[in-house]
Amino acid sequence: MKNFLLVAILGFAAWSYYTNNLDAGTGVIIHPHATEKDAMEGAVGTYQQDFRCDGRLHCSQMTSRAEAEFFTKNCPNTKMDGDRDGIPCENDHRF
Repeated sequence: MKNFLLVAILGFAAWSYYTNNLDAGTGVIIHPHATEKDAMEGAVGTYQQDFRCDGRLHCSQMTSRAEAEFFTKNCPNTKMDGDRDGIPCENDHRF
């Protein structure tokens, strides 16, 4: 019984940590008094600093819509905007 209780407590602690820190890796910090425009400008500046052209070309190699947009705008020979409307990975439903 003690082992079960210990496993249950550890499981709950891990789940709680995971749900509280789910967005910690985005790198975008939104201040409570910032406007939506300020938040978007901060997000654009952040992802441009985090991504680098490293030879990836296809949507299946991207991890986010922001990354795909960065690659389409800043890296040569990408193959993510088939209809050339400026919106990459339109049919990729992961993001």
